[in-house]
Amino acid sequence: MRIEKFVDFRILYGIIVLLAISTGTVNAAQTLEISVQTDDNNYDEGDTIVISGNVSIVVGSTPITLQIFSEGNLVDIAQIVVAQDGSYSHTVIAEGPQWKKSGDYTVRASYGEGNIAESEFSYSSKSAVTPTTTNFEVDAGSSGTFDVKYTIKGGTVKNMVIDEESFALIVQIESADEGSITLELPREFIGAEKQDGKDDKFIILIDAIEVDYNESVVHTESRTITINFEQGDSDIEIIGTYVIPEFGTIVMTVLIVGIMITILATRNKLQINI
Repeated sequence: MRIEKFVDFRILYGIIVLLAISTGTVNAAQTLEISVQTDDNNYDEGDTIVISGNVSIVVGSTPITLQIFSEGNLVDIAQIVVAQDGSYSHTVIAEGPQWKKSGDYTVRASYGEGNIAESEFSYSSKSAVTPTTTNFEVDAGSSGTFDVKYTIKGGTVKNMVIDEESFALIVQIESADEGSITLELPREFIGAEKQDGKDDKFIILIDAIEVDYNESVVHTESRTITINFEQGDSDIEIIGTYVIPEFGTIVMTVLIVGIMITILATRNKLQINI
């Protein structure tokens, strides 16, 4: 009887050891995963940045280490407690001596040894966010030039050109961030009118995609429109029913002169033949 009990104990002990080894193997095979993200992709100076993420395995009281870099330079660092469900969250105010340069920033989350996740966002300092108001001198060909007053936020105006064929003013911008541009369009040079002479809507294309716009101020000599754009947008095309009315007159005059010359040449040939 004692021998049988001893044998049973050995079997039970062996089963326990096997279970322990099996459990340890499963735990060792598990891969710790970590994620990190921000609540937006673009921030301006003074904005609140919410950083959050998860870890697949909570390792005791090990904290998450969060670092923010700009072109390799450390901007902010913090250690965050991980919740029991593996989630974590942290807020950062984008202001202070380290937040002076606009551009792309990297958030790096580290957990334990070798467990790292990264995410990126773009940031604009106040110097880039502050709206710029000025005039742009547009080349109107034989009609000389005319000024378009504009205010832009989130980018800069590189050029403005006339497209005679499509009755359009093309505004070429460099957009460092999402933003807007307000243009005061002189009716003498560009407009959108119905057949009865009343104002019609402009057609606005950004990089060949039609978008909406707001018209806030209407004057007898100009129309003021505001167009929102996204980061990376470049060409804003404002299409009306006319642009530089003199262009149309010149084209018609050239056409009439050409027809008259052709008629005269034909008559001279007929007279010579006769």
